[in-house]
Amino acid sequence: MSIDREGPVPPYRQIAAILRGRIADGTIPPGRRIPSLVELESEFSVARDTLRKAVQVLKDEGLVETVTGMGIYVIDSQRERSPEA
Repeated sequence: MSIDREGPVPPYRQIAAILRGRIADGTIPPGRRIPSLVELESEFSVARDTLRKAVQVLKDEGLVETVTGMGIYVIDSQRERSPEA
């Protein structure tokens, strides 16, 4: 998938929207790791800083979390809303 580098939406926001869509449609299901920055760098042909910004947007939205040493995972919303709470 390509990014519109000339458009009004910054590339990191476009990438965040693409990843958000993949999460929403189940392509990347809850509990699953999103592609690594290296994989995303290859897919979108952008700098890692751009990808870090995109991932931060998803973190700020509560969609993903970093698991140290393992990667970035889609948050399982069911886990967050435990019936025991």
